[in-house]
Amino acid sequence: MSVSKNPSVSIIIPTYNETDNIEAVVKKFLDSKYPHLLEIIIVDGTSTDGTQGKIENLSRIHPQIKLLDNPQRIQSAALNIALKACKGDIYLRADAHCNYAPDYIEQCVDALQKSQAVNVGGAQRFVAANTFQAGVALASRSLLGSGGARYRNPHYDGYAETVFLGCFWRSVLADIGGYEVTRKEDSELNFRLLKAHGEKAIYISSQIKVWYFPRRNWLGLWRQYIKYGRGSCIMSARYADTLPLRNKIPFFGIMVLTTALIADLIIFHGALHTIPAILLGICLIALEAARVTAKYHAGFREKFWDNPKQAVPNLFSRWFWCTIAIATMPIAHFVGFGYQLYLRKVLGNKDNCFFESKSSIPRSNSRAKQKIKA
Repeated sequence: MSVSKNPSVSIIIPTYNETDNIEAVVKKFLDSKYPHLLEIIIVDGTSTDGTQGKIENLSRIHPQIKLLDNPQRIQSAALNIALKACKGDIYLRADAHCNYAPDYIEQCVDALQKSQAVNVGGAQRFVAANTFQAGVALASRSLLGSGGARYRNPHYDGYAETVFLGCFWRSVLADIGGYEVTRKEDSELNFRLLKAHGEKAIYISSQIKVWYFPRRNWLGLWRQYIKYGRGSCIMSARYADTLPLRNKIPFFGIMVLTTALIADLIIFHGALHTIPAILLGICLIALEAARVTAKYHAGFREKFWDNPKQAVPNLFSRWFWCTIAIATMPIAHFVGFGYQLYLRKVLGNKDNCFFESKSSIPRSNSRAKQKIKA
């Protein structure tokens, strides 16, 4: 497939109750210097907080802004609705919970053309606007919090198994059938892209800079990782041979510890010393949180803090919430994985509202595997 030097770009933003964020994100893209920004398509899942009104007001001033409805209120469904409607050579996925560098579009286009990949993106750089987010942002820089994922490393350049968000050739995305209507759509799509286009299908560039605001409180983080755990269970069944080990470790590791603890209390009456072992594990998590907190203490404001209206949280608060975040992520992942496994093995429901339906994007007649020319 041959494309022009400056291909046209469609920016896709799924939304639901984003009245606090959507205007700033859209204006950031409108201020871009990229000469061929064709349209900004916002697909809203029936927001109730005035998000649609803000988008409609912006679209009256800027005709390239288009508002579409997502009655399913599922993010992957929104992405497919936009794929059907968009006209650009490039499909650039964005998120309303993020802040983007001024040259974000240019860097995405440049990486897509130079890497010969079919999906490119940058690292998921965590930033914070409150004390809890500060802890999560620090946890993302720990191996225990990131799982060693390449898309969490802001210094990585190279090919990977997935990226944060994503920037695609629209025709390639359509050829592969778009997104599965699922709650872990990115990983699932990228597995299919890797199968169709080989190990160089997905590329991460450190020059593509986007800053992500994590969940604002503990309950939000818990629910997020429950969802990730359920997704990992589904992905384990679908792509057992290629699923990264980090997606399986939280479930099986905690399952072994839980089984050992129950057996120790009921059968061995403490002889296995699992309770001291668990306490030791908690201490190690706290020490890892202390290491990360200390490492980024000097530059925390510049690297992580993005709230000029609030003072930077003190050192103890950052360490405490970093400890909580590092502990929460694998436990919630375990619960979600186990729940989905129960639904599959006990209730016999393999999909159970996770893969709600097959992708509604028809595949084109062209071959899925095409050579991309810069």
